[in-house]
Amino acid sequence: MARKLADVVTGHPGRAAISLFALVIGGFTALLALPVAGADGEAMPLVDAAVTATSAVTVTGLTSLGPEHFSFVGHVIILLAIQVGGLGIVTLGAWLTLLVSRRLSLRTRMLSTESLGVSKLGEVPALVLTVVIFTFTIEALLAAVMLPVFVSQLGAGEGTFHAVFYAVSAFANAGFTLGATGLDHPVVLTTINIGVFAGALGFPVVYMLYRMVFYRAPMNLHTRLTLEVTVLLLVGGAILIAAFEWANPATLGGLSTWDKLHQALFASGMTRSGGFSTYDVMDQTDQTLLVTCVLMFIGGGAGSTAGGIKVTTLAVLLLAIVAEIRGDEHIRVHQREIPTTLVRVAVAVVTAGALLVLTAVVALTAVTGQGLATTTFEALSAFGTVGLTTGLTASAPEAGQWILVGLMFIGRVGIITLSAGLAARHTPTFYRYPTERPIIG
Repeated sequence: MARKLADVVTGHPGRAAISLFALVIGGFTALLALPVAGADGEAMPLVDAAVTATSAVTVTGLTSLGPEHFSFVGHVIILLAIQVGGLGIVTLGAWLTLLVSRRLSLRTRMLSTESLGVSKLGEVPALVLTVVIFTFTIEALLAAVMLPVFVSQLGAGEGTFHAVFYAVSAFANAGFTLGATGLDHPVVLTTINIGVFAGALGFPVVYMLYRMVFYRAPMNLHTRLTLEVTVLLLVGGAILIAAFEWANPATLGGLSTWDKLHQALFASGMTRSGGFSTYDVMDQTDQTLLVTCVLMFIGGGAGSTAGGIKVTTLAVLLLAIVAEIRGDEHIRVHQREIPTTLVRVAVAVVTAGALLVLTAVVALTAVTGQGLATTTFEALSAFGTVGLTTGLTASAPEAGQWILVGLMFIGRVGIITLSAGLAARHTPTFYRYPTERPIIG
């Protein structure tokens, strides 16, 4: 066993990251399959344990069993899985290595760059330190804000656990809940939305903001694009959701104007990876479901707890389209130039993500017999590690649930590894062929 773990750590960074996630998911699956994790004291089916463990480690939120099916021990196991998945197996391992040896090996730094999206190996130790401190600090603040609400409703012991659970689940963008208690409270809603927003920015952005505050470092292009596109999607999504759901009695129709705006902003933040919901998503209008699907596919920031193709990928593609429309030879933004090789990476990531979701939708439709709208929504939620559900995850046969398990896993680590591998790969060309332009359009 020790030799296998050593082979994992010393292997290719991309393969090592995938192997570590798979090992951890397997470990939490075994723990959740124990009788002590079930509410009735009996072992749950392996597929249910695997769905829950994969969903927790990949910080998705899709489950085949409700929170009432788990005991307190089961909820603690899920909480630990979310925390490990939120921090990232690679980050946690690098942090432990840093504590023990006071330095990181070259292979460990390479492994961390795959997970966190860092371009320079020298930045890894400081970034790991920032990630861990920032994560626990934000989670502690979120829990402290929600603590009075939950304690007043559930008592000191259970209320404290609820506050900690929701703080970790929000910042990790996991979307796991312990029931409907407290989720309709405005303080809890606002706190969860802030936690999800912070977690979806990405650790490289957090590290950049830290350097800007304490070392007066200039903001880099990645941070600027991430902040701009994130705010644009958050506000734009809220406006569209409010417009489409304003008169819908099943969602926002019966609320006051302020509550409608608040709920719309909350729903917009949850669609890109948070996964929390105050109403049944299938009660939404078709227009809102379409907006939700688009936002789930986009996801959050690179190197964050969110899934999807990432907001910077979208930004690069949009900038490339604008440059092509204008007839510009180079892609320029904020007095910086984006290399064309990065556009190719962005196209590859979007295409790979779209093909993956399309394949999963076809498979889910065949296995479950459900309609295209239901399977597409569930597949995008799994791929984007969002956690919003139509109920398909719970009602699907075992084959369908295993498809969703694979989709959650690939959505969490596959796109990250693909994008990092494509960005790092550069093969020099020593000869050129004659140029010929096929007809486009």
